[in-house]
Amino acid sequence: QVQLVESGGGLVQPGGSLRLSCAVSGFTLDDFAIGWFRQAPGKERQGFVCSNPGNGPTYYADSLKGRFTYSRDNAKNTMYLQMTNLEHSETAVYYCAGECDRSFSDDHVDYWGQGNQVTVAS
Repeated sequence: QVQLVESGGGLVQPGGSLRLSCAVSGFTLDDFAIGWFRQAPGKERQGFVCSNPGNGPTYYADSLKGRFTYSRDNAKNTMYLQMTNLEHSETAVYYCAGECDRSFSDDHVDYWGQGNQVTVAS
């Protein structure tokens, strides 16, 4: 059974940093492309990071301006999202996802984490 379990969300001040984790089971990080989506209040869910399996490239949305970094620990079967210089507008529920693609569409995503609230506020 495929599962993605997220952790690490919470409240952070504008300009602050936060790291999200996504522990996966039922598959390995090399089985398919995995990434991150987010859904802000009143908006559609949008992808912004997608990493190809093995040594394939990792794609980032231009809007991130280099502030977010994807990483992974294959031994722990866990992926991470380090977020820096967070902006108020990035308050959202963040999801890890399996079967993403570089278009950042959720049309082909087969597996979702439970979602993790990130709130950027003073």
